[in-house]
Amino acid sequence: MACPRLLLLDEPSLGLAPQIVDQVFEVVAGIHAEGVAVLLVEQNIVQAFAIAARAYVLEQGRIVAEGAPSEVAQDARIREAYLGQSG
Repeated sequence: MACPRLLLLDEPSLGLAPQIVDQVFEVVAGIHAEGVAVLLVEQNIVQAFAIAARAYVLEQGRIVAEGAPSEVAQDARIREAYLGQSG
């Protein structure tokens, strides 16, 4: 594709070594910086939140939290279930 407007990614970090995961997310962030919209489905919430402008958390096909990543990360339920933080 010469000039894509949208990149769809489903679990691009799945099964990769941590160093490679960092590289993948750097590339994704770079693609977005070039003006391409990115829709990322990812279980690595820490990495995804680091580059996302907006986040949606799905459980069993339903949106249970949405907003700016910094806002979603403040939800106690999300912190406990996905970030391993209590309280």
